[in-house]
Amino acid sequence: MQFFKLFGVGALVLLPGIAQAVGFGLQVRPQFRTEITPVQNGVYSVKAIGSSAPVTYWCGIGDFAVRTLGVPNSQRIYIFKAYEPGVRTVQFSLTPPPGADTKPGYSVTVKRVGANMSAVQAQNYCYDNFMDFDF
Repeated sequence: MQFFKLFGVGALVLLPGIAQAVGFGLQVRPQFRTEITPVQNGVYSVKAIGSSAPVTYWCGIGDFAVRTLGVPNSQRIYIFKAYEPGVRTVQFSLTPPPGADTKPGYSVTVKRVGANMSAVQAQNYCYDNFMDFDF
């Protein structure tokens, strides 16, 4: 019985730290998984692996733009070709698509050509991914 009491107290003490494992240096940060493929003329195709939530695509292109392409944080990223359900891809560009409405919206979407956000705003969705554990 004493073992269970000690185990319970230990769990209560350690649980908050485990819940914030990044702060403990364990680097438990499940990432959205995407594949980025250059298409042509500065257009990149993002394919989601696993979740097809809009934030997955924005995380993928934002992280790619900042880390790989080295764009400034304030660089706008535009949806060049909207979400394709069959192939689960979205095409993004660093320049506005011709003739598209680029007014910012109030929701995170991958279904409207011209929707855009800054590179760092898109990349920040990579760190907001604990909601995708399906529980």
